[in-house]
Amino acid sequence: MLRFDVPPVHANAARLDALVTFLICLLAFGLELPWLMAITAVTGFVRGFFSHARCPLHKASLRLLQRFDAAGAKENAGAKMFAAKLLFIASAVSLVLWLAGSTLWKVPVGVLLVFSFAEWAFKFCAGCWAYTLWFQMRGQ
Repeated sequence: MLRFDVPPVHANAARLDALVTFLICLLAFGLELPWLMAITAVTGFVRGFFSHARCPLHKASLRLLQRFDAAGAKENAGAKMFAAKLLFIASAVSLVLWLAGSTLWKVPVGVLLVFSFAEWAFKFCAGCWAYTLWFQMRGQ
């Protein structure tokens, strides 16, 4: 389902967001700083439930890339918003697990590491792929 009620997302800005997510997850995982996942939870919530245009991190990514005329083509925001919702959920789960004293907080962070790297390095958005598959299965 395409979203026309929110502004489209610049492809390279979304990829830069994925790089930042990857780096935050890498720090959280590698240095065992799970509280950093609060950053990805907030950005995922804002991007997923409101729009990328309202996320300060995305705004900074977009401004930086526009300065170098490298923001990329505009894409419909629907699939990217779905992916951001998945980012929020995985980040929130990792925070809840950490607050509960479980070392399993690393599992959702590891998953985010893999998928944010795939988005940044290979332009493969797993959330976008799942979004498309979901609507194909529902027949819409």
